[in-house]
Amino acid sequence: MAEKIKEECEKRLLPVRDALDILSGKWKLPIIVALFFGNKRFKELEREVKGITGKMLSKELKDLETNQLVKRTVLDTSPVAVEYSLTKYGKSLEKLITELYKWGEKHRKMIIGK
Repeated sequence: MAEKIKEECEKRLLPVRDALDILSGKWKLPIIVALFFGNKRFKELEREVKGITGKMLSKELKDLETNQLVKRTVLDTSPVAVEYSLTKYGKSLEKLITELYKWGEKHRKMIIGK
């Protein structure tokens, strides 16, 4: 019985680790949240995600694109502009992010009373 519980625990931990590997860090979730409010150009994201540097934003967007959460579209404008949007797969995080938001609100109230 104990072996079966151990196997079930390990089975559940692997996907959680995978998710955390993709979404971990200070910046990925804030970038995704910003994109839930609409497509953004690089500078718009840089302004909305307070504290992120251009170099870090570029790196994180590439990671999110590699993991098929964000789509990069080169617009046919002069000068050329690039716009970022969530993919359908990226939008599938909405429920998870909403739950994180709710938990975060409760946690803030509990810990700092605001």
